[in-house]
Parts: sequence; structure tokens; C-alpha cells
Amino acid sequence: MTAGGQLPPRHGEGDRAQRGGEDSKFVARPAVARARLLRKDMSVPERMLWQRLRLQPGGLKFRRQHPIGLYIADFCCWSKRFVIEVDGCAHDAIERAKFDDRRIAFMKENGFRVLRVAASRVLADADSTAEAIVARVSSLLHRPSDGPPPRAGEAN
Repeated sequence: MTAGGQLPPRHGEGDRAQRGGEDSKFVARPAVARARLLRKDMSVPERMLWQRLRLQPGGLKFRRQHPIGLYIADFCCWSKRFVIEVDGCAHDAIERAKFDDRRIAFMKENGFRVLRVAASRVLADADSTAEAIVARVSSLLHRPSDGPPPRAGEAN
């Protein structure tokens, strides 16, 4: 019992009981809600790659369909600030290419390294693609030496 004579919340209840119990609705940010939908509707190459990356190869933890700002990365290794984008034929359209450029620029401005992988490469050999990704993430040659670059508009 706590000092006020009340029992502490049971495991898993936390402050939810004070917000209205089990019936309270969680309202997610739009990017989080969209990421949840995208996790359920992944493309075949994304599913193939996820089956390898979810095993934490090289001790690296990857997240799938992870929101970064207003954008959603296909895969993200948060501890290394590394994003993997799987590009299918839809990414060849001009409007989609412009969107991809804005998204990648945003991620780089915020300290992420971005690797774009062709969906055809994943389909051809998902195992070697995953191994190449892990090697790239772990590579000392590709780590920024002095932290992330300054954000857009900030002085160097």
C-alpha cells in the first residue's frame, strides 16, 4: 500500500488507470500511425530484408518502418544513426524521386547516414545484401568523426 492507503497499480496499468483505464484511446502522431500501417503492408523485398535484419546481425538492432520527423525510414539502426531505404521501381517516377530527395536530405541534416538499396538486389540475394548493410553500418570509414553535421541554417 502507498502512503495514501491506495494499492499501487497492477503490472501494465501505470498511469493509464488515472487517464480512464482500459477504454482510453491512444492518439498517435500521424507519422507513427502511418508507420504502423506500413509495417503491416511491407513489400516483398522489405519483408525479405527484415527477416535478416530482425535477427540483429553483428549485434546491431534495426527498426522497420521507423518515423524520423515527418518521414518514415524503411529500416533504421538508431544506435548508429543509419537508415536503409529499399528502392523499387516506384522510386523511379519523377515526383517520387523529388520526395525521396527531400526525405534523404532531412535525414542527413539530422545526423543520419542513408543507404539506398535497390529492391532487385534484395530479391536477387537478400543474405548478401543484409551482410553488406551490416558491414557498411559497422564500417569505421563511414562514421562521422566529429558528430552529425549542423542542421540547415546553423553556422558551421
